[in-house]
Amino acid sequence: MTRSLMIFGQGAIRCHPFVLKEMEAARIESAEESLQQFDHLLFGHIGYSIRNAVRSFTLGLSLGHLANVPRNRDTSGYYKKLSRYSAALAFGSDIAMASLGGKLKQKELTSARLGDVLSQLYICSAMLSRYEAQGRPSADQPILAWAFHDSIFKIQTALGTFADNFPNPWLRGLLKLVIFPLGRREKYPGDRLGHKVAQLIMSPSETRDRLTNGIYTSAASGHPVGLMEEALPEIIAAEPLERKILKAQKAGQLTALTWEGQLQQAMEQSVVTADEAETLQHTRKLVLEIIAVDEFESSALQLGLSPEVNLETSHAA
Repeated sequence: MTRSLMIFGQGAIRCHPFVLKEMEAARIESAEESLQQFDHLLFGHIGYSIRNAVRSFTLGLSLGHLANVPRNRDTSGYYKKLSRYSAALAFGSDIAMASLGGKLKQKELTSARLGDVLSQLYICSAMLSRYEAQGRPSADQPILAWAFHDSIFKIQTALGTFADNFPNPWLRGLLKLVIFPLGRREKYPGDRLGHKVAQLIMSPSETRDRLTNGIYTSAASGHPVGLMEEALPEIIAAEPLERKILKAQKAGQLTALTWEGQLQQAMEQSVVTADEAETLQHTRKLVLEIIAVDEFESSALQLGLSPEVNLETSHAA
């Protein structure tokens, strides 16, 4: 019965409460006392597993609303989901270990799915911890919501495939009933929320500064992230100028086939000024530098190429 099972609960990782005591009972010299102590722990272990099943079913039936969590309007729903799926992971782990035992090591997909749930629960806990530590900034709520629901959807997917593919058909039905009594209701983050997140990421703001805190953003060494940070304000400033060019194209004023030719026509027809054209040229140069990839001569890609041949590459972002 001894096992080393890590169960996620209440935002922290803890060892199964009976593991160490079972191991200690097995070391007792007196066989009678050892058996007595082991039986006591075994029934306690069974009771613990039953409580996990009841808790998982109850929280699943209430969609987590019966969980005792911190009462905060912004995050209480997130903590409820964490409690619900923590209980589901504990129950699923108990069933897997009790029915499969040592064979669980051979059922790598089964154990990997439980590991995926544990990983995503940990990530969700880290999100909430970071959000609380930074003073619950309201501007960051769309990012927290998108990331959290993305992880919860992955948890549902992992638990669902775990239950759907469980080797024992009777236990397969029990897992589905206890973990998803009302079905699988988690949804992937919607496009509207994704658009809000994209706007926050693509525009200079305190939210973006918090996200990039600790990231190397210096452009001095030609680092790609630094180059993007340097180009961002110039790209934003160039957007209205690019709209002028696009409007002139749609009106049939610009007929040149190349971008340079169209820009020249735009200056000649006073669509943009010389200074604005220079801004557009500089911005385009920055963008092309960022998206540049390695370039090889066609001869260098031939099979059987001698390793002594020198491959010249352009700058890669």
